Amino acid sequence: MTKPKITETIFRDAHQSLIATRMKTEEMLPIAERLDEVGFYSLEVWGGATFDSCLRFLNEDPWERLRKLRKSVKKTKLQMLLRGQNLLGYKNYPDDVVEEFVKKSIENGIDIIRIFDALNDVRNLSKSIETTKKSGGHAQAAISYTISPVHNVDYYVKLSKEMENMGADSICIKDMSGILMPYTAYELVTKLKKEINLPIQLHSHFTSGVANQTYMKGIEAGVDIVDTALSPFSMGTSQPSTESMIASLKDSQYDTGLDLSLVADIADYFKPIREKYIKEGILNPKVLEVDSRTLTYQVPGGMLSNLVSQLEQQGSLDKYEKVLEEVPRVREDLGYPPLVTPMSQMVGTQAVFNVILGERYKMVPSEVKNYVLGLYGSPAVPISDEIKQKIIGNEKVFNGRPADLLEPQLEKLKNEIKEYIEQDEDVLTYASFPQIALKYFQHRQAEKYKIDSSLLNAEEKTYPV
Repeated sequence: MTKPKITETIFRDAHQSLIATRMKTEEMLPIAERLDEVGFYSLEVWGGATFDSCLRFLNEDPWERLRKLRKSVKKTKLQMLLRGQNLLGYKNYPDDVVEEFVKKSIENGIDIIRIFDALNDVRNLSKSIETTKKSGGHAQAAISYTISPVHNVDYYVKLSKEMENMGADSICIKDMSGILMPYTAYELVTKLKKEINLPIQLHSHFTSGVANQTYMKGIEAGVDIVDTALSPFSMGTSQPSTESMIASLKDSQYDTGLDLSLVADIADYFKPIREKYIKEGILNPKVLEVDSRTLTYQVPGGMLSNLVSQLEQQGSLDKYEKVLEEVPRVREDLGYPPLVTPMSQMVGTQAVFNVILGERYKMVPSEVKNYVLGLYGSPAVPISDEIKQKIIGNEKVFNGRPADLLEPQLEKLKNEIKEYIEQDEDVLTYASFPQIALKYFQHRQAEKYKIDSSLLNAEEKTYPV
């Protein structure tokens, strides 16, 4: 029996879940070396929404954050989350962009890349897994966990075997909604340990209040690694508490061997940071509440807040319950996609339209149309002809690998921003978030040349004459 290891999420998923990924690099660096002393299996520090938030809200270069953390963390593996062919954005990127992004992530300090696809379509994982391994990284393939008439233990075992055959170095059960029940976790981990010969990692969120029990049953079944967050940024829509997990396993056959007093001291560093974000109104106490509706509607915590925001903008917050009831119906219509980015946004927005307009599929976002056309991959359950007719009419569905439709883009992108390039990674930043990247590049040039950034012309991408 192997003792469970811990991945600490404080620098990525913990603050993404509770404070919309607003933690700054300057708040991370003073404690990074101490985190390196604990003996965690890995520190999750990058990917997910960190890239977008660095540029959009913090005016930081995400690549520079990674390099600084790598310099401070010398012993512990650094981990990131990647959306397969979507990279860190919300659409598919061509293979040349995916290859370069993965290569540069590893060059800048990432050891482990957790790769998932919103539809569990392994074709969307292949290029990332292949490039990660070729670049000397650890490719962790992730199951996007959901529940439906077809998403059961046997489905996930079969999926994991496909991932193993593709060359994955480990498997993560990614329970983004906090809906994996303890005894189901025990059954799933038990079968995975029998059927595949790879380490198994378990990732969940405390949204529904059951993640601690799920982790314990997973550990009893032989899971190798669990994801936790230091207590100031744990629980709620984040992960279970690191200190509580270490304490719960202490003096048992599953003792992690980690020093609880050291971890508690490190957690103290984050308490005033947490208080600051509470005072600024960024940490909303609502995200710390247990929400049992998650178990009924399978809606992740972040998606719940997004639905509230959409309805407030429409002046229709009174329709919140009706939208929650509509979400599972839309999900069924669309072939039971897991509610993870970008599918959670698509399903949620469509549910809002259906309720507010009083007619189902009267208005359909272009992303939902593209999904039904097969441009994101294949759903686990085929979409009915009736729903297809409502959404795309008689248009033909594409059944191949979506990225095969995309032309190489790197050279074109380089040419578009040649006057801004200061490092190779800038092209990947621009590929990921073009408009936000341009604003960041212009600000960077303004700082460098000590000029007023308002004088820069965003559309022309040059200095005004």
